[in-house]
Amino acid sequence: MIPLPASRLALSVALALLAVVFGLWFRADKHLIASQLVFTLPPLLCLIGVLLRRRQAGFWAGVFGLFWFAHGVMVAYSRPAEAWFAWLEIVLALVIVMSASWPGLSARFGGKRR
Repeated sequence: MIPLPASRLALSVALALLAVVFGLWFRADKHLIASQLVFTLPPLLCLIGVLLRRRQAGFWAGVFGLFWFAHGVMVAYSRPAEAWFAWLEIVLALVIVMSASWPGLSARFGGKRR
C-alpha cells in the first residue's frame, strides 16, 4: 500500500481528532443521536474518503472546515463553559483547511513545473 502524503496524513489525523472532540463534547446532549449525526458523522465520512484517496474528500473536508471554524468561534465567545472544546474545534478546523488546501497551494505556488 502506498503511504499517504504528509498533507493527507495531517488531514486524516485532524479529522479523526475532531470526530473524537465532537463525540466527547456532545456525549451528554439530550439529543445525542441528532448531535452525533450532525457533528461527528461528517468528519468521519470525510476521513473515510481521504483514507480511500477520493479527490473530493479533501475538498469537502476543507468546506466543512470553514463551518467548523465558524461554529468554534461562535461557541468560544458565547458559551464560556464550552470554550475548551470550542478552541480545540477552532485549531483542528484550521489544520483541516490548511492540510486540505496544501496540495493545490503547492501545485500553484510550488517550485518548478513538470
